[in-house]
Amino acid sequence: MIAANQEDDFKLWFNMEYVDDSLSQINVTVPSEFMWMKMIQNGYITKTENKILELTGQTIKIEHVVKKSASPAPSTEVQKIEETKKDAEKEKKPANIETKKHPQLRDDFTFENFVPGDNSIYAYNASMAAADKPGKAFNPILIYGGVGLGKTHLMQAIGNQIFAKESDKIKIAYLSAENFTNEFTTAVRNQSTDRQSMEKFKKKYRNLDVLLLDDIQFLEGKDQTQEELFHTFNSIYDRAGQIVFTSDRPIKEIKGFTERLSSRFSRGLNVDLQPPSYENRIAIIQKKLEIQGKEIPKDVIEYIAKNCQTNVRDIEACILKSIGYAELVKKTLTVEIAQNILRDTINNPYSGTITIENIQKVVAEHYNISISDIKGKKKERKFVMPRQIAVYISCALTEYSTTEIGTEFGGRDHTTIMHARDKIENMLKTDPSLDSTINLLTREAKDYKKI
Repeated sequence: MIAANQEDDFKLWFNMEYVDDSLSQINVTVPSEFMWMKMIQNGYITKTENKILELTGQTIKIEHVVKKSASPAPSTEVQKIEETKKDAEKEKKPANIETKKHPQLRDDFTFENFVPGDNSIYAYNASMAAADKPGKAFNPILIYGGVGLGKTHLMQAIGNQIFAKESDKIKIAYLSAENFTNEFTTAVRNQSTDRQSMEKFKKKYRNLDVLLLDDIQFLEGKDQTQEELFHTFNSIYDRAGQIVFTSDRPIKEIKGFTERLSSRFSRGLNVDLQPPSYENRIAIIQKKLEIQGKEIPKDVIEYIAKNCQTNVRDIEACILKSIGYAELVKKTLTVEIAQNILRDTINNPYSGTITIENIQKVVAEHYNISISDIKGKKKERKFVMPRQIAVYISCALTEYSTTEIGTEFGGRDHTTIMHARDKIENMLKTDPSLDSTINLLTREAKDYKKI
C-alpha cells in the first residue's frame, strides 16, 4: 500500500479538474494559483505531460484557470502555507507582479534542478557564469555529449535565469536546429508570394539578445541554412548577445560544416558532458524524487544507480516507471519489484546490439591480453595496437560518440579516440593483413554472445 502520508500529499497537491482540450492543449481548473505552483514544483504537471506523451506520442501542454465556483474553505494547514507563501512573495517583489515564464522554455529546466558531478561540473559552472553575465562571461558556449546527459537542461537553465532577471528587456529564442532549418526553408519558399518573408525571418532571429540552438549536428551538409546561421551568429555576437549551442559530438566530428561557421562555434567555450558516476547517479535520483515529492527505499535507489549507467534520461525513466507501477498496484516498492518491471530497461539495455564491452573482449582474446590492458595506460606496442583497433571497431559498429567511447576506454579524451580511429583508418590503406584482421574481429564482435 502507498504510505498514508504520500496519499494525503497526493490528494492535497494533485488537485485539478478537466475542462476541455484541443489538439495541443488540455485545460484544467485548480483551486488557486498557489496550488498550481506547488503542483509544478512537485513535478506533477511535468509528470502528467510526460505520461500523455508516452501513451499518445503527442506533446500536449496542460494549462490552468483558477476555479471560480464556490468551494469549501481550505484547511488550516493549507491556509497557513498560503499565508506564509504570500508573505515571502511580498518581501521578494512588489505587489501585483508575477514571475513571467518564457513560452519556449521548460519550467523545471533550472540550475536548481540540475545535479552537477565530476562529469558535468565544468559545463554547469560555465553555464551559470553565462547566465549571470550574458554575452560577457563565455560567448558562445557549445555544450556537447551523448543523449540524455543534460545538454538541453543546461541550455534552457541559462535561458530561464536570464529571462527571470530581464524578461521585459530581453529577447530570447530557444529552438532546435531542425526547426531553425524548417523556418528558413519556409521563408525561402514563400518569397515568391511574400517578398517580406525572408526579411521577417532575419528580423526575428538576428535581433535576438539570446539564441539557444539545440542539436546543431542537424545542420550537417545544409549549406544554405549554415550560411544564414553564420550571419545570424555575427549579428547577435556583434551586439554582445549570448549564444548557446548543443551538439551530440564535438564540432570537429561534424562533417559538412563550413570552415567559417565551425570557427564561430570554436570561438568561445566548448564543454562536454560525460555519463554520471555512481555517486552522481545516486544524487540525481534523490533530486528527482525530491522534485516529485516522492520517496522510494534506499536499496531500490542503489539498484537503479548501479544498473542504469547510460544517462540521466534513462535514470528518470526508471524512477517514473518504478513509482508509477507501485502506486497503480498499491504495493510498497521493493528491489524485487524494480528488477521485474525494469528488466527490459536495465537487464537487457543492449539486446540485439553490439556493445563496446564485447568488442573489447573479442580484441583482448584475439591478442591474448586482458580487458584492463585494453582500457589501461600501457604504451608498449602489443597493448597500444589492440587498443586502437578496439577503438576503431567501436567507432565503426556502435552509435556512441567519441566522448562516450573514451569513457569506456579508461576515461580517455575524445581527441585521443579520434587519433586512434584515424591512425587505424590510415594504416588500412596500405596494410592488407590489418584489413583481414579487422574484418575477422568485426565479424566476431557482431556474433559475440554475452554470457
